[in-house]
Amino acid sequence: QVQLVESGGGLVQAGGSLRLSCAASGRAVSSYSMGWFRQAPGKQREFVATRGRISGTTVYADSVKGRFTISRDNAKNTVYLQMNSLKPEDTAVYYCAAGSSVTTTPITYDYWGQGTQVTVSS
Repeated sequence: QVQLVESGGGLVQAGGSLRLSCAASGRAVSSYSMGWFRQAPGKQREFVATRGRISGTTVYADSVKGRFTISRDNAKNTVYLQMNSLKPEDTAVYYCAAGSSVTTTPITYDYWGQGTQVTVSS
């Protein structure tokens, strides 16, 4: 079992950047496919990015492709989400998740962090 803790959220102006971190404990992040999801008020949780456990395959939502990058540091047992060119519509609570497959569906991930708030002002 793995425990996940997100950090790095905050308030940023449109066009700015943030880097979210997801620190894992209990098991290595390299044991899982790791995903990032987000949920805005009144909306369903939506897929942002995921990175495969073995192959390192990455998949991004169309809305963030070319602006966000998911990466993993095995030595620090941490997964990151680098977010550039942020837009007001990126405002949401961002969650990291661990699962066994490279999927875009939240229900397929077994472990979740508590989330970190990202607010992008216009």
